[in-house]
Amino acid sequence: MKNNYLFTSESVTSGHPDKMCDMISDAVLDAYIEQDPYSRVACEVSATTGIVLVMGEITSTATVNISKVVRETIKDIGYIGEKFGFNAETCAIISAIDKQSEDISLGVNNSFEHRQKETKCSLCDNCLESDEYDIIGAGDQGIMFGYACNETETLMPAPIYYAHKISERLNIVRSMGILDYLGPDGKSMVTFEYDGNKPVRIDTIVVSVQHLSEILQEKIHADINNFVIGEVIPKNLIDENTKIYINPTGRFVKGGPCADTGLTGRKIIVDTYGGVGRHGGGAFSGKDPTKVDRTGAYAARYVAKNIVAANIAEKFEVQIAYAIGHAYPVSIHVNTFGTSSIADDKIVKMIYDLFDLRPASLINQFNMRKPIYKKLAAYGHLGRNDIETGWEQMNRVNDIKEYFHIS
Repeated sequence: MKNNYLFTSESVTSGHPDKMCDMISDAVLDAYIEQDPYSRVACEVSATTGIVLVMGEITSTATVNISKVVRETIKDIGYIGEKFGFNAETCAIISAIDKQSEDISLGVNNSFEHRQKETKCSLCDNCLESDEYDIIGAGDQGIMFGYACNETETLMPAPIYYAHKISERLNIVRSMGILDYLGPDGKSMVTFEYDGNKPVRIDTIVVSVQHLSEILQEKIHADINNFVIGEVIPKNLIDENTKIYINPTGRFVKGGPCADTGLTGRKIIVDTYGGVGRHGGGAFSGKDPTKVDRTGAYAARYVAKNIVAANIAEKFEVQIAYAIGHAYPVSIHVNTFGTSSIADDKIVKMIYDLFDLRPASLINQFNMRKPIYKKLAAYGHLGRNDIETGWEQMNRVNDIKEYFHIS
């Protein structure tokens, strides 16, 4: 029986007000980690007309000029001068930063497992000794999901993959001056038609992009079709029935924080899988790698990607749950959506056996104590092939195949 349906994902440009706040949060994180790789950072940002508020909890030996970081990030995004309603040079910046709670630090600095093993080792000679990866506990409780599928070369779902391609291209044509009348704010949305598990065609593309007031919509439509959509969407995915909507309201002059208040962490579905699979609820940006909202989600993607790359399943979702102050996950759950011949419980056992999911181990595996986060804040934290990230490596494929005796 034919099973055709539509599924849509959206992306936003770096100048979208919420995404701008994500980028500032991660730029602040990068600035601290660059000086002190062991900085504890939880940085939130809000922005509205002419004002940026930076708040959160930071414990570090680093000294960072937060106002300078904020202004440089806004300039990089493209809000220079008054042309597009927000000015990196003249906006007010309010900083409200405190230290990380001592109660949280207790469990992060000395995990439950480490304390237990140290206590036992002082009483007997039979228990396992604690290793370096036991020391750090999860920075909070939480559930994280990872997902992968064989729809695209990056093993990401097709709708979010192509939505990001459009948003990235909008940024490129603006910043390179190809379409110099475009502003930093913009959105894309791509609707795929699926036949069962397979994406077969694009049904709808929506692009909304900020522009100078004197530019006619007819020119914008032609340019977006030619220089954006035509450059990133394969011709075989578009047919005579594909609908393309560009600036559907007919005007998008006022954009960025002066049109819509921005806030860190409001684009979590854009950051992950575009609504395919599930999301645990935690945002990524502005959080140092001891925060499992970030590191645990990256780890879940790593597990899922390697499993799909090993042909264990055509699409795969994993949930990992942590308790604050504990190094090991409290649970792992998987879903193969009926695309695997291997039982779920055997896949879960394999994950426990092959993947070390303790936060300290993940930080080491993924080399996360480096200033890499600002580059991830826009166009997706996952499925990136333009940035080298540890969680996108497929270096466990052979181990998984050997585990299940697959040639």
